[in-house]
Amino acid sequence: MTPINHHISDALLLEYAAGTLEEGWSLAVATHLALCPDCRKRLSLMEAAGGALMESIAPETTPERERESWEAMLLRLKAEPAGAPESDAKPARRTIKDVDRTIPEPLRSYIGGSLDAVEWRRLGIGAAQYQVPVDGDLNVKLLRVGPGRPLPEHGHGGRELTLILKGCYRCEGEAFGPGDLDEEDEETVHEPVVTPDGECICLIVTDAPLRFKSRMMRAVQPFLGI
Repeated sequence: MTPINHHISDALLLEYAAGTLEEGWSLAVATHLALCPDCRKRLSLMEAAGGALMESIAPETTPERERESWEAMLLRLKAEPAGAPESDAKPARRTIKDVDRTIPEPLRSYIGGSLDAVEWRRLGIGAAQYQVPVDGDLNVKLLRVGPGRPLPEHGHGGRELTLILKGCYRCEGEAFGPGDLDEEDEETVHEPVVTPDGECICLIVTDAPLRFKSRMMRAVQPFLGI
């Protein structure tokens, strides 16, 4: 397996550990974590440090507050409806052909189990995209680009996360392969180019429209949703 060379930044990993990320960002981070043991180890250390810090902080409480909290919990328990009886029906099991083992959870569930199940929308010659359904205002998509083809030069109106799932692209002298996470912001202007040995499929999350240098790309941008 090709080693992962581009990892989650400390700031982004802290946001994930704190549970403050929107669904789209969390999807990209969680999928990278499923592929990257180094980042899983860093996350565990952050969570352990955060837990130790919380334990070291003495809670400010009084007998009156403890009694109110206990009474509030009892009221919530009484208000909760009884659980529905379990159904005897068993969910249909997917066959190996229906599941792409190279795509980890949680992304696998979002795309229907396999890249073969994705309904690609053509963007032009040698490129296609799929809008990943998530809650919130983030733009989350799969992008598929043919071998040797460049992505149009562009900047960003905010944060962009790109997780490589298949293939490789080069950008500013660096190679990004399967499992690598490319994290960019509004200061970045770049033109990634897919390597000639095969197509590249990646998960891209943005919080603002891209800023294309090409006048033609700016003209068709509203129709492409990028």
